[in-house]
Amino acid sequence: MTMEIFLNLIKKTLKKRDKIFISGFGTFSIVKRKARKGRNPKTGEAIKLAARVLPKFKSARAFKEAVQ
Repeated sequence: MTMEIFLNLIKKTLKKRDKIFISGFGTFSIVKRKARKGRNPKTGEAIKLAARVLPKFKSARAFKEAVQ
């Protein structure tokens, strides 16, 4: 139950375009991608990719070192 509450808090915060920093663990943030041209890997046909907003996680140094 507490993990579900934690994940909902992260979702709500990122939806407001705010960052979440958890000391010793990492930072959750939002990345905006511009519209761009892509290519269909099956056909090679050029396609248009829409602009998107994506979640991003960057782990803290302490977390990286702990799992080494």
